[in-house]
Amino acid sequence: MITMGDQKTYVDRSNGWTVITRDHGYAAHFEHTVAITDDGCEVLTVPADYP
Repeated sequence: MITMGDQKTYVDRSNGWTVITRDHGYAAHFEHTVAITDDGCEVLTVPADYP
């Protein structure tokens, strides 16, 4: 999670899912799926338009 401001966070109790920074600053979360193979690894979530 990348935040612009306070790095301290809490989970919204109303839904048990939403993560909020204590100063209510902007934040973003990114995830990727990676396959580990005998030949190495491959990122499976690369956007189709990625060069």
